[in-house]
Amino acid sequence: MLRTIDLRGRNLSAAELLDAVPRASAARSEALATAAAIVADVAARGEEALREQAERFDGVRDHAIRVPAAHLDEALARLDPVVRTALDEAIRRVRAASAAQVPAPRLTELGPGARVTQRWQPVRRVGVYVPGGKAVYPSSVVMNVVPAQVAGVESVALASPPQREHGGRVHPVILAAAQLLGVSEVYAMGGAGAIGAFASGVASLGLDPVDVVTGPGNNFVAAAKRAVAGRVGTDSEAGATEILVVADDTADPDIVAADLVSQAEHDEQASAVLVTDSTALAEAVTAAVERRATSTRHSARVQEALRGPQSAIVLVDDVEQAAAFSNAYAPEHLELQLADPRPELFVHAGAVFVGRYTPVSLGDYLAGSNHVLPTGGQARYAPGLSAATFLRPQQVVEYDRDALAAVREGIVALAEAEALPAHGEAVTARFPA
Repeated sequence: MLRTIDLRGRNLSAAELLDAVPRASAARSEALATAAAIVADVAARGEEALREQAERFDGVRDHAIRVPAAHLDEALARLDPVVRTALDEAIRRVRAASAAQVPAPRLTELGPGARVTQRWQPVRRVGVYVPGGKAVYPSSVVMNVVPAQVAGVESVALASPPQREHGGRVHPVILAAAQLLGVSEVYAMGGAGAIGAFASGVASLGLDPVDVVTGPGNNFVAAAKRAVAGRVGTDSEAGATEILVVADDTADPDIVAADLVSQAEHDEQASAVLVTDSTALAEAVTAAVERRATSTRHSARVQEALRGPQSAIVLVDDVEQAAAFSNAYAPEHLELQLADPRPELFVHAGAVFVGRYTPVSLGDYLAGSNHVLPTGGQARYAPGLSAATFLRPQQVVEYDRDALAAVREGIVALAEAEALPAHGEAVTARFPA
C-alpha cells in the first residue's frame, strides 16, 4: 500500500533531496486554479455565489448563511457534557500556551532623548475558517479563536460549511465551541468561497471584510488563501494534513502504523511518510498499516491517502540522512520515535513530537500547542498559527531636539549620497540659522 523510496548509499544534494520528497503536486496546482475562480465569483456576486456553491459542494439550499443566535444557544445546551469538559480543558491549555507568545513592549534608549519603542498591535478583525466536510473540528475553533483573543483582536467571525444532515446548519459541536468562546458572528459557508467572502465581505449578510484569514482546510482552502493574499493577511497555507515519522528499530511498528493511519483518515490527499534506517521496521510497519487501514472506520479514505504519491516509506542510511530528508520535506507534523531523538537536527517542521508518548493526536487536541500548521513544505519559512499571527510589530520613534541634532549631519550626508536632498532639508529646516 505504501510505496518505498530507497535513499541508502546516496549522497544527495539539497536539490536532489527536494526532488525525492513525496508530494501530490498535481492536486495542488488544480486546487489553485479552481480556488481562484471561486474567490473571484464571491467577490463579484456575493451571497448569490455562496448559495450556488453551497448547493454544488454541500448539497444544501435555502439555508441561513448567517447563523442565528438561537442556533448557537441550542447547540451549547445540547453539547455532550464530556465533550464540553474536554473543550474547556483544551481552551485552558491553548490559552496558557498562547499567552507566552505575546511579547511585552520594549523601549530602546539610543542616546539622551532618543527612544524607539517596539510594540505589538493586534489586527482589528479576523475571519476564522473551520473545516467541516469529511470530519468535524471543534478543536479548530479553539486553535484559531483562542490565540486571536489572547492577542487582543476585537472582532472574530467564524465560518464552517453547512451540513446537509443538519438541515443546512453548521455542525452543532462547532457551534457549541464557538458559543463557549463568545463568538457570535458565525456563517454557514465552506471552502474557498468562505475564504473569498472573508476577504471581500458580503454586504447582504452583514459580513464586513476582515484583516486576517486563518484556519486549516483542504488544498482548495489553502489555495484560496493564496488567491486573497495581498488583499488580506493569511496564516500559512494549512492544507491537507501531513505526518512524517522518523523511527529506528527501537520503535513499536504498530504504534508507528497507528500514527500514520491517524492522519491519513483526514482526507484522501493526506500525506503519511515513514523515514527509517531499519528495513525490519519498514516491513513490520507496512504489515501493520495494511491491518489498520483495512479495519478502521474510514478505511476507503485512509487507503486512498496511503496509496497516493504523497505517502511513502523512505529508507535511509542513518539519523543524519533522515534529518536531511526531513528538513527538505519540512513536514506539518514530525514525530521522532528514536532511541536518541536529537530534535536539534530537525529544524524544519510545523511541530515536533518527541517520543513514544507524544503522538500527533495529542497536539491535535490537548497538548496546549496549536494544530494549525504549515503544509506543503512551507515549514521551511512559515510558522504555525499563534498569537503572533494576529499581532503586528510596530515601532514608535520619539527624539527630542538635542537627539535629532546629534544625528543631523549623518542624515544630511546619507540623503546627499542617495540623491535625495529634500530628506536632509526636512531635518535642517528644524534648525534655522
